[in-house]
Amino acid sequence: MIGEKMLKTIQYFILLLLFNFGFSQELVIGEERIEPGIIFIFEGAIKDHIMPTEMHLKENQSNIHIEARVNWDKKNIPEGTPAGGFVPYLSINAKIINQRTGLSTFIDLLPHINLIDNFHYARNIALPGKISDDYSVEFNVTGPTLKELALHKDWYENYGSNFMEIKKFFYNKVNFEEIAKASR
Repeated sequence: MIGEKMLKTIQYFILLLLFNFGFSQELVIGEERIEPGIIFIFEGAIKDHIMPTEMHLKENQSNIHIEARVNWDKKNIPEGTPAGGFVPYLSINAKIINQRTGLSTFIDLLPHINLIDNFHYARNIALPGKISDDYSVEFNVTGPTLKELALHKDWYENYGSNFMEIKKFFYNKVNFEEIAKASR
């Protein structure tokens, strides 16, 4: 016989699974880790209503919400860094190339906040072709300049004068069809 506490725990996990599968459907394109302990999770997510509407593609004009969740690793990070915390001041863009036609689109990802991912970089986009096509996706990441982020002596002595080197991440055969057909 299952005890009341065990039954409540099982119910909690079932609700958690239903919530995660029902409301936060995302396509993980790739995951990367760079020094000094920065984790990148690149995703295609369900398009959404983003404000201010004057600066973002409307939900009904887009196919997907392209995202980069960028957080400090939960271990092996610089002293004083919040484990799992958002890494700000990065410039991230994405180029999405239709592998069938060669057509592409290019977008700068901007900081966003929501209740599922919290702070992340993202934008709604219209795919350059059919949602059933396969795409190549290139993410380019540039660290902040010294104008945007000043470095204290202890950081400089341990990690140098550059917060991070320019990074490029490339993924082939990404299919967004399932995520493009989904709705919130």
